[in-house]
Amino acid sequence: MLSALAIANYRSLRQLTVPLGRLTVVTGPNGSGKSSVYRAMRLLAEIANGGAIRSLVREGGLSSTLWAGPERFSAAMLRGDAPVQGTTRSEPVALKLGFAGTEADEFGYAIDIGLPPPIPATAFSRDPEIKHETIWHGPLLRPAAQLVDRRGAALRLREGKGWQAIGRPIPAFASMMTEYADPHAAPEMLALREQMRSWRFYDHFRSDADAPARQPQLGTRTPVLANDGADLAAALQTIREIGDGEALDRAVDDAFPGARIQVRVNEDRFETLMHQHGLLRPLTAAELSDGTLRYLLWIAALLTPRPPALLVLNEPETSLHPDLLPALGRLVAQAARESQVIVVSHAARLIAALEDSGELQSVVLEKRFGETRIANLDMSEIPRWEWPVR
Repeated sequence: MLSALAIANYRSLRQLTVPLGRLTVVTGPNGSGKSSVYRAMRLLAEIANGGAIRSLVREGGLSSTLWAGPERFSAAMLRGDAPVQGTTRSEPVALKLGFAGTEADEFGYAIDIGLPPPIPATAFSRDPEIKHETIWHGPLLRPAAQLVDRRGAALRLREGKGWQAIGRPIPAFASMMTEYADPHAAPEMLALREQMRSWRFYDHFRSDADAPARQPQLGTRTPVLANDGADLAAALQTIREIGDGEALDRAVDDAFPGARIQVRVNEDRFETLMHQHGLLRPLTAAELSDGTLRYLLWIAALLTPRPPALLVLNEPETSLHPDLLPALGRLVAQAARESQVIVVSHAARLIAALEDSGELQSVVLEKRFGETRIANLDMSEIPRWEWPVR
């Protein structure tokens, strides 16, 4: 399980360390930085799939995603006695992302992405470069806990009390996680890469009239709902056959008393049907309201028969009636028994339902001088964090 998420110089996140529990909710007013936290987590996951640099380019490049404010705030700026203005830069341009485990035998990881030196012979002179990556054991980066260390093109692995250098250089645009993962020489790197690849993210499901989830789809066993929800019917049937079918029925009844779900199979196409009290026939997915369809999608995502190590939900309350939010909160809390869950939300009723579940780590964000900060925790409640030095 992760104990902390650390982000530096990404959009409004100048220096942010977020404590994580089994179930964590990240909340705050509009514009406080919630979406940036979610996008930073997705960027971390992209590293293990080799797509981090491309993701940065899609966001407008490193220069567009970097913190746009001063490197640090003076005491006079914070008091309001002096205007916020730039100061002489003392550190290199760097976007940093990382996380730590809770126990001594769990892994931590950090990456430092910067700008390349001027290379006139290439057309890719503005491509971001990976300057430093490291993996360690436990909740805090310490020299004695480091297992893998990559600086520039050079990679070295811990060997007893010393280090073994790996001769093959790592390209500046590629992560060591995808370029080198020998299960014999670097089992820690392979284990961490597979853990990060298992992370699952769900954002805004489509529920418009042309949404794939409304149409019959080719069906196959689907233990993991697709990000767009196109395979909803197959995912629901998979839960019923190899997952917790009783939990599926309870979740539907909790939100829609007296209702039940059926999956109709016509040759190789699967279609979602909903039986409701008082109706003479079931409604097809094409007939369901946006909120009802979205709720069924959340049921399929959260009751997965293959729970991930980490499940991240971005504003799951979107398009749901407020009366559905307590039931959604109970569903999310149930998912947290099998996976570590992070919910990014500003829905008070959903957050209240999550608080009723017991162990909830609440992180309330605010923005001051353009910088995202944690408003509801003091420094003693925020995990200590150390970035690797270039």
